[in-house]
Amino acid sequence: QVQLVESGGGLVQAGGSLRLSCAASGFTLGYYAIGWFRQAPGKEREGVACIGSNKLDYADSVKGRFTISEDNAKNMVYLEMNSLKPEDTAAYYCAADKNPFRCHGSWRIYGMDYWGEGTQVTVSS
Repeated sequence: QVQLVESGGGLVQAGGSLRLSCAASGFTLGYYAIGWFRQAPGKEREGVACIGSNKLDYADSVKGRFTISEDNAKNMVYLEMNSLKPEDTAAYYCAADKNPFRCHGSWRIYGMDYWGEGTQVTVSS
């Protein structure tokens, strides 16, 4: 049974940093694509970052500020977020896809197969 559990969200001032973690279980991390998505109240879900099959992909809005990484030995995925802005405020979700090449395609539009419950990130101005 695939499970994804996010942690690390919280309240931070603009310009600050946070690291989100996603604990994955029920599958082998290296064989899946993993993505981080976010959704703010009243806004569409946005694909933030994706990692899989030696491919990294980021939304333009976070390029140069966010870094996605994974630790296959620990079955953990991370999202390092720096230079945070108030517009980064959202619920952040970890997601997994059975297609390891998912990051090469329209992952931002079609989403992924499995989702966590999310963790809230609030950036104050």
